[in-house]
Amino acid sequence: MFGREEQAIVLDVLPYGKSGEAKREPLVQLLGVESFTLLEAVPKEGASFNVGERVYVGKGDRKKIERIRGRIKHGDLTNSAKTEVHRFILEVVKEKEERVINFLNHAGPISLRSHTLEHLPGVGKKHLTAILDAREKKPFESFKDFNERVPHLGNVTEIIEERIVHELLGTAKYYLFTKPMRVERY
Repeated sequence: MFGREEQAIVLDVLPYGKSGEAKREPLVQLLGVESFTLLEAVPKEGASFNVGERVYVGKGDRKKIERIRGRIKHGDLTNSAKTEVHRFILEVVKEKEERVINFLNHAGPISLRSHTLEHLPGVGKKHLTAILDAREKKPFESFKDFNERVPHLGNVTEIIEERIVHELLGTAKYYLFTKPMRVERY
């Protein structure tokens, strides 16, 4: 389900790196567009970036990125990047409409007492029943269709964005849209 990131969106540029690090090098903080992975990368010398720009981060020859330093936690983002990440997650969710609608049409129970859709913000038993009844009659075709047929829930793109941010914060019990960070054990 979670693919390797090929493209990423620039959230912030740190031309002098992070203060307090032994080796100071320029850094770029990125949001992967496949699995919403937060990355930190070292740019190639002379490369310039704009916030919101898409860059190639996959294997092979990268035009602007020298190397990927690794995944980072939401708390490692700069304040500017923390602000921008919401906007760009929403943008990517809208781009991946077909994938999100497919998720909404096929999400099932996690256990006897819990359904996957109940882990979306604002979805309790009543909204869950409304969603399941609506998709049983006819699968959802678009965000517009979902919002019209489940009217009192709110904007589905904003709900998905809020869930993704919750997962990126590392406080989620279940990960529906992102790949969880590995827990370091000592």
